[in-house]
Amino acid sequence: MPKCYLGSQNKVKLAAAIEVMEGYEVIGLKAESQVSPQPLSDEETIDGALNRAWSLPSDGLRIGLEAGVQLQWGLLFLVNWGVLIDENEKIYYAGGTRIPLPEALKDEILLKGRELADVIDEHTHSLDVRSHEGAIGVFTSSLIKRKDIFTHIVKLLYGQYLRKEKP
Repeated sequence: MPKCYLGSQNKVKLAAAIEVMEGYEVIGLKAESQVSPQPLSDEETIDGALNRAWSLPSDGLRIGLEAGVQLQWGLLFLVNWGVLIDENEKIYYAGGTRIPLPEALKDEILLKGRELADVIDEHTHSLDVRSHEGAIGVFTSSLIKRKDIFTHIVKLLYGQYLRKEKP
């Protein structure tokens, strides 16, 4: 069975990869993003996903997934990015859903340097939201959950990989 490495042991990210990568042995490994704990831009979030993917063993597909925030038009948006590196070291990129976060969270993240998941845990009296519904679940009344977002990104990545040989 071919291998697909995921640069995370987060159960939500792992469940998303396993759902999409049928026919692969999906192996979640600890991988450092080499970016700040709370990426503050698309660029930093993409870099985190790319760094995770590059750090994985090269005897299979390598996937890095990263969540972050992006300030645009004075609004702080939740963003998610993924990178897949194939056996020939071709890189595929995919971004996920974006929604604006409540204004009340903006200062906690941008001025105080806190991670979104920690702020959400505090404001919702939850524990470990990043391993469950995620911020997206909190702000969409659980119509969309964190796993859904990462499943979508892995599908976008894998779909590009499958299409690579076609014109």
